[in-house]
Order: sequence, then C-alpha cells, then structure tokens
Amino acid sequence: MSNLGKGKRSFRRRDVLLCIPAGLFTGCARGRNEVPPAIRFTRIPQADVSGREKNEIVEGNVVGGTPDEKIVLYARNQKWWIQPLADRPLTPIGPAGHWTNATHLGTDYAAMLVKRGYQPQLSCDELPQAGGDVIAVTTVKGAANPPSAYLSFSGYEWRVRNAPSARGGNNLYKPNNAWVDDEGSLHLQVTKSAGRWTCAEVSCTRSLGYGTYSFIVRDSSRMEPSAALDLFTYDYSGADENFHEMDIEISQWGDPDSKNAQYVVQPWYQAANVSRFSAPAGRLFYSLHWEHGRVLFQTFSLTQSGGRHLISEKAFTVGIPEPGIESIRMAFYVFVKGRVPLRKDAEVVIENFEYLP
Repeated sequence: MSNLGKGKRSFRRRDVLLCIPAGLFTGCARGRNEVPPAIRFTRIPQADVSGREKNEIVEGNVVGGTPDEKIVLYARNQKWWIQPLADRPLTPIGPAGHWTNATHLGTDYAAMLVKRGYQPQLSCDELPQAGGDVIAVTTVKGAANPPSAYLSFSGYEWRVRNAPSARGGNNLYKPNNAWVDDEGSLHLQVTKSAGRWTCAEVSCTRSLGYGTYSFIVRDSSRMEPSAALDLFTYDYSGADENFHEMDIEISQWGDPDSKNAQYVVQPWYQAANVSRFSAPAGRLFYSLHWEHGRVLFQTFSLTQSGGRHLISEKAFTVGIPEPGIESIRMAFYVFVKGRVPLRKDAEVVIENFEYLP
C-alpha cells in the first residue's frame, strides 16, 4: 500500500533472534545442565471427529529451543495427519519462542520440535518419540469447547476474532462487535471499551481456493478517515510468502484528503502491488477473482433496479499466491497512526458474501 499505511503492516517485521536471556530461545549451543526443550500449547482447537473440511488456529510456545529449529504439527483423525498441508509441513518459530498456524480439526493435536532438515511423515499411526532429529513431542486432547465464537453468514461458518492484532497498530478485538441481523446482514463495529477502541474480524472456517469472492457492502462513504474495512485472504502457513494476502481495503488511512479505497497484493510496500481509487457513496459490489497467476479486482455501484455500474478494476499478474489453507476474512479496525484520529464508534454492514469456484 502507499506510504499512508506504513504503520498498518508493522506486524510483518521479523526480528533477528540471537540469545534471549529469558531462556525461551537460547540461540546458542545447549549445555549439559540446561533444562530440556519443551513445547506448550496456548491455543487448542476443539475436538472434532469430522473436521477435515474445517480449520482452526493452533498456537503455542517453545521453551529452550533455538532459532533454526521448526515445529511439526499433526491432527489425529483415526491416524495422525501432518498439518496444515502436506507440502507445508514445517511451522516456523517466531520471537520469544511463539509459533502459530492453521490446522484441520481432529480429536487430538500434536507438536514436535525438530532439527533443521528433518523430513516428517505425512501420516502415521504412532508419532515418533524424542531422539535424534526429534527434540521434543507434546500431544493434547482437542478442547471440549471451541477457542473462538462463531457465527453463520451467507451460508458459511465464520470464526470471530477474540485476540489482539497488529493490523492497523495494536488493536483489540471483541467478539460481540460482529453480529448478524434478522435480515442476514453482517455488522462489524468499532466500539470503545475501558478507554480503548475494540475492533471486529471474522474468518471463514473453510479454505475455498481459486474462484470469485464477492461482497455487497452498504454505504461506507461516511466512514471516518482512520476507520478501515479490509476484505482479504490470509494464510498462516504462508508466512514466508506474505501470508498469501490479497486485499480490498476501504480506508483513507487517517488522511481526509486521500482516496478511500485500494486493491493490494502483498507486500503493500511495492508500488506496483497497490491500486488506489475512490469508492462512491451507496451500496457497492466488491469482487476478487483469483486464478493461477492472476487476480482481478472489481468494484461496482448497485442501482435500485439491480444493475451494476463499474467503478474500478485492476488485474495483477505478478506475485500471485497459490491456494493453501488460506481463509477469506473481513476486518473492521482502527488505523491508529492516522493524522485524524477516530472520534466515535463506527459500523459497517456487509449484506452478502458469495463464493463461486
């Protein structure tokens, strides 16, 4: 995206990790007297014996690991299956030993800490034990209750964000900021709680892949400059490839003199990856058509008779991701570094979402 949004993507910075005194990452050779490395789950997906079509977020920490080691994830569904995908079997370990990824659902979950170069089995009846290239193994039962709230919208199940995010700059998220009304429209709100803004995000629990994603958004022309609506794809397993993120973003990024919308194929800081335009008042139809090596963004205004009038379109053919375990998401949040700060509660309404393969 343009320079207006530099603070928005700060969460993609990767710190170089050497030796951390706290011991989460040693960054050095292990001594004989050190505590053996261990893995801890901090977010456990629900148990689901028929969950192969659904995915959830799984997270944890490594204590006593080194920066060049990786996590291998499994979910059990009669046998253990590599997660999140067969061609992406390794989960990187981030700052302070934290790791996160998506996983298909199962009855049990496992995380293995492994040395660089380890080649995991794609499925197995029994997990490897610690030894050799396998440094540590931890298994947990699936949670009795899901770690997230869910809602139903336009025929799909959506996970409602309940954790903070650096999108827009250290924003908090509250599940009751997302809800569906009696007519089936999705409401996303930014509200103040205990002196801080809280935001809303929902993500589809299914990975849909190539196809056309479309949204009908009620008039958002009166949004304050620092409010931001983002309709986007995101893939936790694609951390080294800009998380496979492609965006339709409606915001002025805190500058009332700026255009209020843009299409982005990440990374936003490459000028050729961003196309800004002015979204007019009224109900608008936004679409993202994704195919191999190409994505076409379009925006239409909707007439009272049901017709469409093209407002903007842009095709990108460079840096287009391939499908993985991405989810389509809708987020409404605050761009906290905006020149004009947000002054009051805000709401956007998405009347419909549609996916066509």
